[in-house]
This record gives sequence, C-alpha cells and structure tokens, in this order.
Amino acid sequence: MSDKKVGGAAAKGPERDKPWLFRTYAGHSTAAKSNELYRKNLAKGQTGLSIAFDLPTQTGYDSDHELAKGEVGKVGVPVSHLGDMKRLLDGIPLDQMNTSMTINATAAWLLSLYIATADETGAPRTKLTGTIQNDIIKEYLSRGTYVFPPEPSLRLIKDTIVFSYREVPKWNPTNVCSYHLQEAGATPVQELSYALATALAVLDTVKASGEVPEQEFGTVVGRVSFFVNAGLRFITEICKMRAFNELWDEITRERYGVSEAKNRMFRYGVQVNSLGLTEPQPENNVYRILLEMMAVTLSKNARARAVQLPAWNEALGLPRPWDQQWSLRMQQIVAYETDLLEYGDIFDGSAEIARKVGQLKEEAKAELATIERMGGAIAAIDYMKRRLVESNSSRVRQIETGDQIVVGVNKWTETEPSPLTAGEGAIMVVDPAVEAEQVERLKAWRAGRDAKAVSKVLSDLESAAKEGRNIMESSIACAKAGVTTGEWGTTLRRVFGEYRAPTGVAQAAPERASGELDGVRAAVDAASAKLGRRIKFLVGKPGLDGHSNGAEQIAVRARDVGMEVVYEGIRLTPAQIVRAALDESAHVVGLSILSGSHVPLVSELMERMRKEGLGDIPVVVGGIIPPEDEVKLKSFGVAAVYTPKDFQLNDIMSDIVRLVEGQEKAA
Repeated sequence: MSDKKVGGAAAKGPERDKPWLFRTYAGHSTAAKSNELYRKNLAKGQTGLSIAFDLPTQTGYDSDHELAKGEVGKVGVPVSHLGDMKRLLDGIPLDQMNTSMTINATAAWLLSLYIATADETGAPRTKLTGTIQNDIIKEYLSRGTYVFPPEPSLRLIKDTIVFSYREVPKWNPTNVCSYHLQEAGATPVQELSYALATALAVLDTVKASGEVPEQEFGTVVGRVSFFVNAGLRFITEICKMRAFNELWDEITRERYGVSEAKNRMFRYGVQVNSLGLTEPQPENNVYRILLEMMAVTLSKNARARAVQLPAWNEALGLPRPWDQQWSLRMQQIVAYETDLLEYGDIFDGSAEIARKVGQLKEEAKAELATIERMGGAIAAIDYMKRRLVESNSSRVRQIETGDQIVVGVNKWTETEPSPLTAGEGAIMVVDPAVEAEQVERLKAWRAGRDAKAVSKVLSDLESAAKEGRNIMESSIACAKAGVTTGEWGTTLRRVFGEYRAPTGVAQAAPERASGELDGVRAAVDAASAKLGRRIKFLVGKPGLDGHSNGAEQIAVRARDVGMEVVYEGIRLTPAQIVRAALDESAHVVGLSILSGSHVPLVSELMERMRKEGLGDIPVVVGGIIPPEDEVKLKSFGVAAVYTPKDFQLNDIMSDIVRLVEGQEKAA
C-alpha cells in the first residue's frame, strides 16, 4: 500500500529519540572574533557552545605576563576580565544556551565571570545550563594546565560544587575527564579506573566537608558529569562506555547510597580521539572521526549527551570554520538522515558485548582497588602518571614496529597529492598582531576601573581563601569589580602556592629486551666514548603548553638508548631552558611545542643561546609545525624539525647522535 494514510489518519513513523547536543570546540585570537565564529556555528545548526580558552587564561595569567608571550589566542580565546567574557558571549542568550567550558585550574574564576555576565545581562542563575570541566587530577596526569597543589585544588572544586548545587542548580560543576588520559596513552581499563578514582576523590571531599546535607547529597552526585574519548577500536570503545555506565550506577548506589536512578545516571560528553589523527594523508581522518563518533552514539543505553568532533586537519594546525562545519555536518547526517534514533539499544542481549563489558569492569575494579589501597587518586598520582607513560611507550612501539597499523603512516604510505591541503590558507593562522592588541585592551581595562574597589575585592578573596570560606561569591564580586584573570590567579597562588606534577619519565620501566634499540645504543656508546662522557640531552617545554606526552616519550627513548636525559617537565621560559643547558653542559637541546607558539618561543631561545655562548649546541624542535614554519625555525639556526609524521623514535635518536658527532668534529 503506497497511501500514507491509514483509516483516514496520517501514518506516523517510529518515535525518534532527541539527539545529543552538537558542539564544536572553538575559540581563537580574540573574544570578538570567537563570538563571530560562535554565532556562525549556531546558525549552522550547532546546539551548544564549547569554549576553548587560550593557555594564559587556563593557567591564571594575564595576556601580558612573561609566560604568556607567544601563547595569546593560539589554542583558544583569551579571557582576561569581565569585558572579554561579555564580548565573547555578546548576543547569545545565556538562559537558553548550554555552554561547556574546558577549564580546570581556573574553573572557579571562569564560572564566576560567566555568572557575572549572566547577572548583568538578566539571565537568571537558575536557568543557566552547562559545564565546567574542573578536573585537576587529569591535568597533573596528562594535560598540564594545573596551577595549585592537589589539596587546595580539590577544595576549589568542592567550592564550585557546593555553590552550584544551591545557586546554579542546572549547571554541571565538575566534568571528570578521561579524554586526555587516552591522549596520554591510557588503556581502556586505565581510562575507566583513573576517571572513576578522580570522581571518588571529588565526591569524598564534598562529603567530608559537611557542607551538603546528607539528604541532598544525591542531588550533588547527579550533577557530576564526565568527558570521555573514543578511539578507533570500535567494539572496545562501545563496551568501555557501557562499562562506565554500569560501574557508575554501582558506585553511586553502593558507596554513596544514591537511591534515585536519575542521580545515578552516567552523563557524559565526548570529543573523539585527536591523538590518532594523522599528518600524512590527513583526508583519512574524516573516516576515523566518523567511526569514533559511532562508538559513543550507537548504544542507546550508553549514548553521549553531547558530542564535539575535531576537524580532519587538526594534525596540521588550527582548523578553519569550513573544517569545523564539515565535522558538524557529520553529526547532523548521523542524527537526522539515518534511523539511529528510532531504535532501542541494539547491543542488548549480545553475548560478545556482555563478555567484553564484564572483562573491562573486572579489570577496572581491580585497578580501582589498587588506587584505593594507596589512599585514593591524590595519593596515587605518581603511580598513575608512571603507568600512563609506560602505556604510551607501548603504543608508540607498536606503531614503530607495525604491530599497530596506521593507514598512511606505517602502511600504504603511497599517496596522490591532496587538493585539500594545497596552497596557502589550508589551515587557520592567528595574526601575530592579535597578542599586542589584546595586551593594549587589557591595559586600557585596568586603567578604566575603580582601583580601590579592585583592591577591596581581592583582599576579600584572599581572606576567603585563607579562612577556608567558599571562594565563589568573592570571585563573582571580583569579576564584577573588574579584576583580571592574572590578579585572581596571583592572589590564590599567594595563598595556596604552586605545584609541579611528576613527569613519570624517571620511574617508567626501561626497555631492555628490544633488539631494535641495539644499533642506536651502540652509536650512543661510541659517540659518548669520543666525548669522554655520556651524550647529555636536555628536553624542554617552553611556554604554557602542557601536552607533554611527546616530550615524555622522547625523554624515555633517549634514556633507553643510553643518553643522559635532563627533563624538568612543563611550563619553562626560554631563559630557564637556556640556563639549564648551560648549567648541565648539554650536548643537544630538544624542544616540544604543540600550542602553535613555536616561532616566537624558538626565536627567543635561539637568541639567548647565542648570547650565552651556546650557539654551537644543536637545537631540535618537535610539534605541530606547518612546512612554512619549519623553514622559519631552520633560519633561526634550528638543526632539525620533527612533526607527527616522524613516528620512528629510533630514527630521531640516530639523528641526535649524528648532530652531536657533527658538532664535535666542527669543534
């Protein structure tokens, strides 16, 4: 029967589920330019905001701080004060928008700026919906935008949770993030256990504070959300998400006595894996992104609440608006053109899925028990960091040996030239003038505010921090008085101090039995004998970039082939790295920069090397570096540049030996 009417009534199709929130993780250069991008994306059908902040904002510095040089507006938008936040959100009705802010160490401050903006634009706090990431433990383990030590950091998270459940009840004040754990090499079991251990640490802190009545604690648990990663091991990722759901339901019921099912729900957003995006044949990344998205949308009972997808060319540089649109359209096609949302969970009853979910749960419970025996997530930070470095080393070795095939990288590398990457404008480049303009606006903001009012609210903030009072109200008062991000950060640094997380390099198990290392080890031994001491390799991360995975793997491999390695972790100035090269008598300096700030930072470092009489020491640089920037870096005197296509670490080690030997002959 072709007639669509049955018995005089129009036939209805299957009832469709509501789709997840469509987001694009975005922010760049200035608040005004980012606002323009947000409006365009919303007009194209995006249904939620996901704000990327630049590294100075994430680490509590103003745009004119020494460490902010070269970093302003690069990986996100600079927000130095309430004026920037209001400009960023101009014309966007906050009482109707679901906003995710990827912010951790300064989460309380950015939430305060958001609430202050809502207050001044007439959006009731009770109608604000959205999320702050506010997960500091994974920052210690993987991403590096931490500021304060663990205990005060947990206290700040507790303050935002207690404040939000009372004042902003629809807001998710913490978003436990396993995304960056996978980026750091975590196995599915490590993702499950480390993320859940973090959630337990946070909830135990809130519970121990006594600031939430027992009968309302379930409401607090119900506002805890998660942010996960989905890789290409398609079936495993589906099972991982089902395991997350079941484990969270069990933990919240058994550990915290949460009786209402809705408060035990595992609510999560996702950005699919960026680590697996390839620089060679980047067009293949479109398929990778789609398959990874399917892993978090196919299983109805474990479906993401919000999805944001990277762009196909993020291994090359900053994506353009068109590239982001392509990823948004991918979500819309799956949600609206397929029948995915018309059916129940298609994996229920599958013996294979149930077996894998059960295995993941048992192994995750065992790892959770190990962390609990150590005293919980905070006490186990060193252990978890070491295990992540070891897991990532294993992943890198599998790609090097070909045991893990990456199409276009270690197999089927023959390719036709891609028209998508040809010519200028293939990626977005932030105008270098943006930083100077942002600094000038910041100076004008400081000059135009009431200095006495600023001094008073900062004094109140410091008192609240010292006395153990909730810092949210005083932070909102700071926002409204015109306090800057750097002033808020400096005030709390003065009270809480700063922290340097473990690198995991020295503790990582050495690679001893690999025959692939023998040739490089012999070359290192021979060169070291000629030098009269071990080749000393200084690995440095200048600027605010906290993505240390690559630097850690280089440091571990250099150690394993017999070099003496100096690696002090993240967030160093060029001056500090040059001083270390001088003090340590390094033979070679390696820099890792993934934030896009390589040109100004390397330029300054090379100039300082020459001034200190170290111009003859080879400097190598690794990161996401476009070809035209590689030419610039070499014009500064950089000896070699490595990008994600250079996945054979032993080849890099051999290059370093040759550079040292060449320098020795020249001397």
